[in-house]
Amino acid sequence: MTVRRDFAESAGCRSDLVIGREESFGAAREQLTRGGSVLLHGPAGIGKSTVLRSLAAEYARTAHTVLRCSATESESHLPFLALADLFGLVLDEVSDALPAAQRTALESALTGRGESTLQRDGLALRLAVLSTLRALAAKGPVLVVADDLQWLDPASAELLGFAARRLGDTPVRMLCAVRTEGPETEGAEYDRHLRASPPDTRAVRLGPLTRAQVSALLDDRGYCGLPRSTVRDIHRTSGGNPLFALELGRALAESPTAPRPGEPLPVPTSLRALVLSRLEMLSDEARRTLLVASAGARPTPALLHAAGRSNAEAETTQAARLGLLATDPEAPTVRFAHPLISAALYAEAPAPERRAAHAALSTAASDPIERARHLALATTGTDPRVAARLAEAAALARDRGAPSVAASLGLLAARHTPADSTPGPDERRLQAAEDAITAGEQDLARDIAREVLTRATAPGERVRAWMVVIEAAGQAIGEVDAVFPQVLADAGDDPRLLALVHYQLAWRGLVVQGDFAQGREEAAHAARLAARAGDRRTELLALAFQAQAETLMGHPDAPATIRRALDEPQDPRVACHHNGAGSSRFRWLVMSDRLAEARTAATALLREARRRGMAESEVHYLRFLAETELHSGHCGRALELSRESLTLARDAGIGEGAGAMQAALAEAAGGDVERALALAREAVRRAEEDGDAVYLSRALAALGHASLVAGDAEAAVHALSRVRELEAGAGITDPARGRWQGDLAEALVRTGATAEAQEVVDVTRVHALRLGRGGVLAVLDRAEALVRAARGEHRAAVTGLTSARERLAELGYGLEEARAAFALAELRAGRPGRAPGPASYDDAARLFRRCRALPWLRRLEASAARAALPVPAAALVVPDGLAGLAAMERQVAALVMEGATNREIAGRLFVSVKTVEATLTRVYRKLGIRSRVDIVRLAAGRRSE
Repeated sequence: MTVRRDFAESAGCRSDLVIGREESFGAAREQLTRGGSVLLHGPAGIGKSTVLRSLAAEYARTAHTVLRCSATESESHLPFLALADLFGLVLDEVSDALPAAQRTALESALTGRGESTLQRDGLALRLAVLSTLRALAAKGPVLVVADDLQWLDPASAELLGFAARRLGDTPVRMLCAVRTEGPETEGAEYDRHLRASPPDTRAVRLGPLTRAQVSALLDDRGYCGLPRSTVRDIHRTSGGNPLFALELGRALAESPTAPRPGEPLPVPTSLRALVLSRLEMLSDEARRTLLVASAGARPTPALLHAAGRSNAEAETTQAARLGLLATDPEAPTVRFAHPLISAALYAEAPAPERRAAHAALSTAASDPIERARHLALATTGTDPRVAARLAEAAALARDRGAPSVAASLGLLAARHTPADSTPGPDERRLQAAEDAITAGEQDLARDIAREVLTRATAPGERVRAWMVVIEAAGQAIGEVDAVFPQVLADAGDDPRLLALVHYQLAWRGLVVQGDFAQGREEAAHAARLAARAGDRRTELLALAFQAQAETLMGHPDAPATIRRALDEPQDPRVACHHNGAGSSRFRWLVMSDRLAEARTAATALLREARRRGMAESEVHYLRFLAETELHSGHCGRALELSRESLTLARDAGIGEGAGAMQAALAEAAGGDVERALALAREAVRRAEEDGDAVYLSRALAALGHASLVAGDAEAAVHALSRVRELEAGAGITDPARGRWQGDLAEALVRTGATAEAQEVVDVTRVHALRLGRGGVLAVLDRAEALVRAARGEHRAAVTGLTSARERLAELGYGLEEARAAFALAELRAGRPGRAPGPASYDDAARLFRRCRALPWLRRLEASAARAALPVPAAALVVPDGLAGLAAMERQVAALVMEGATNREIAGRLFVSVKTVEATLTRVYRKLGIRSRVDIVRLAAGRRSE
């Protein structure tokens, strides 16, 4: 495709550099850092020039000379033009270093005087280019930046290739970009350019962006607030090409009206120009055949024949020769070479021709859903017969697990429904909005509901619309807090409508106010109202909410409420909903240490949610499975599931905070600790922005855990202390809800606050014993053993850790078992009089490897390395003045006496520098001194005795 220069990327617009290009950018940066060269390649508009500019700006700072050229198609016939761009400004610097024959040939080529040619001055010119680069490199590194190599004039390309192949170790790097049309032909295209590049050149292909990356790019360029369904269409139509996506976004922003359901996106003239020249080479009949193909969902030659295109094979063959269709002998489907071709063809066709294509497909298509859609697009105005067929098709799509399709068909049905029909157009719109909620398209659902509320007067329709608005808010329910008085007024005294409202009030009490008791009461009231009204669906949802609140509160009625929520009759959609009874049962199983049953339950729920196309539920159940695998010590699997859940959440814009929270825990266990900290902070930020008290405590618990794994005990204490305050205020007494108490106790021990750590263990143990939380009790015993070790009670600590490890193994908590083994190894390796060594850590290392707990393995290796170091005698002699310090404080003070820096102390004790600084501050205060020098004086006084 030929990209017109009038809408090519602006040289000054660089905000999309890191959007979707992290991997490619990193590969190119690594190659350049090593002193190698890079060839960026990919189709038109994929972002090659943008990445090239950014890399050039980054590496220009370290280069002595930067040579640039950017060729264009219109100038590619002018010989030596690129060479003039590259050397025109530097020739005077190096001309004296060139032999006379080379200087004359090069000056003639660059200035156009003397009519130099490759045929006549070939060798002299080739050697002149090579000598020029070597002369420039003698003064410092040279960076050659060349964009659009495909338009380089042949003479310049030949000369640069000759020099590039002979530069050897000369410090000249080449950073180039070339257009390649696609996977089918790009190999031969960029191979030719690679042969003209230095031998160490790395080819880096820029591929299409994902939907989430396209969404981020559009937001970054100011096209924000687009419905996710529209972003999905932009991604599909652009094929993930960033330039095409931005042009489509711009066209939508400039269009006075958004495209109606079922209609394609408006394709701007700038993008139509990319393909219309080739369309003009088609016959009129071939063009009509391609129009029918562009209107169909899965066009095949058989479908085109059934739609009246009798010469479909010959006409599609002609289109394939022109590069409009992709050829694949194995696939019968007629596939356009790029989605944009189909969109431009459809957008260019007159409206009567489009309707005629849809009319033909409404009888030719075999699928009833497709037939109904085409019938709607072929019909103008209201038509009760068409509306009824579309409503039936929407119900069929819903049953097939395609709620997004159902929503689109429902909106089409509403458009063709007469105002005085039963059901009316607004009732069908609300059904479409509810389907959009199921599909994870909250913004579309919200827009539909708001539109209905502008004219609806019937209480049932108004409350139903308000429910969509509230559901679409998700965890940010606080943003719609002001609507509840209006909703209650609309509901009047109708128990069915009031049940819906009180169910949402239960969520408000939980999420906005963080009050589990209030949420439980509202849910119980909603269940009673729904039962009285015969609304089994709302009753089941309310009972499930009540059961989950009681489970987290440690309420004794939780098992009985779960059984009530699971009683027949059941609503199939509620049964697999992430807020249904199945979800409540899963949470109860996890908290009761029944991990195998929890995994089975979550797997079944995920399978059913996927079958029904319930996007938000799928995100939740992937996270549930990741949580179960993490508890079981399957860190690699947990990492995969949590990343998948977070990707889906970001793509759909639902549950991103919860996804980041679970991904942080998984990264801390089996991935990258810095990534874990970043995700946990994101989860905290999102929860605070949404006013979500429920997930704020979960996010803070993840942040505290990641900080502990990173060795920053002070930060862990700060985050986990906030969790303790939030959960106490919310009435959460079951320690199995977040299982953060053991981490808090361990972090407190590491900061020297052993008394507070023991208090955390004692308070938590009371609730864990009452509720029979065996896993929590074992972790508390491990934490208490660390307290005893800090107090010098080594025998009791060893006994406690050994017992905790055995019980954690029996319950199936693989990672917690490994952590207990690690603590035991550290305790034994650090005992006075015992010869330390790496062998002490073998068992813990084996368990961490089994769990694929990479961050913990790295931590263990560091600890084992420290244990193997010889311990200076001075470190074993603690001055009397330090006797009143806590264990951590004594260790830090002793290492200061050795002369260790804060960073060295942090490395030896596997804590952060910030923790060392905070500990020293406490040491100064307790000893009544002011600096490290005073500690050293204490040591000197002790040694002189």
